[in-house]
Amino acid sequence: MKKVHLVLGCGGARGIAHIGVIEMLEKEGYEICEVIGCSMGAVIGGIYCAGYLEQYKEWLLSLNKTGVFRLFDFTFTTQGFVKGWRVFNKIQELIGEQNIEDLKIPFTAVASDMLYNKEVYFRSGNLFHALRASSAIPGVFTPVITENSILADGGVLNPLPLNLVEKEEGAISVAVNANGYVSYMPKEESLIKEHDAGGAHWEWLSRLPLLAKKDAPVMSSLPKLSVLDLLRISYEFTQNRVTELMIESYQPDILIEVPRNTCTAFEFYKAQELIEAGKKAYKKAFSV
Repeated sequence: MKKVHLVLGCGGARGIAHIGVIEMLEKEGYEICEVIGCSMGAVIGGIYCAGYLEQYKEWLLSLNKTGVFRLFDFTFTTQGFVKGWRVFNKIQELIGEQNIEDLKIPFTAVASDMLYNKEVYFRSGNLFHALRASSAIPGVFTPVITENSILADGGVLNPLPLNLVEKEEGAISVAVNANGYVSYMPKEESLIKEHDAGGAHWEWLSRLPLLAKKDAPVMSSLPKLSVLDLLRISYEFTQNRVTELMIESYQPDILIEVPRNTCTAFEFYKAQELIEAGKKAYKKAFSV
């Protein structure tokens, strides 16, 4: 049985695709001997290492738009507009109290220390605390504040933590980038759709590279981007560039890419198609 060191990146709801990748690895007889995760990748990876991925998957599949909205415990603070405890209390309800050092599979969650501009690695201690810190998207979820640090999403500094993989003879490294290149498909088959307020303008963004070409189609209108849209898009572009640099510097044996136009960051009610997207991306990567 071939061993796998699995690296799961950030991506919001697209991170649900990690479940499909894990299921395919197990189906094809790979032994996952370590998981390193960031943001949603940390959530999926930590729950998997604790042995509760199937229960978490069933819960995700039960969510609809209303159910997702009810999970957002909105707050009026300058540090974020969602506290995040409601969804993480549900996770703790599913998995119970867990310490990382006691998990069935070695696990590392990556967060960002916003005071000292450094990565923080959780390899021991309370799993719930580590997952909450690793997935605290700046400006959206309030950060985790400790005695001497302010912890936020690991994707701020390291959206795909390939640098933490230790090479092992007889094992391979598999990385899942949930912010992969935009998938270009015929219009009628495209997963790019109009989203309601707060959604990404993926159809417009995916066509930006064409603007540099002489034969680029003339665009009749451009979307009106708010300040929040510009901040979010800037953050995502920075994450994408950092991810590219990490892949160039620490090339995994297998890179699985889930197109970043598969869904927007908060469409958690699309769990079934996202899991299938993960399986599709797996098959594509392993067929090369």
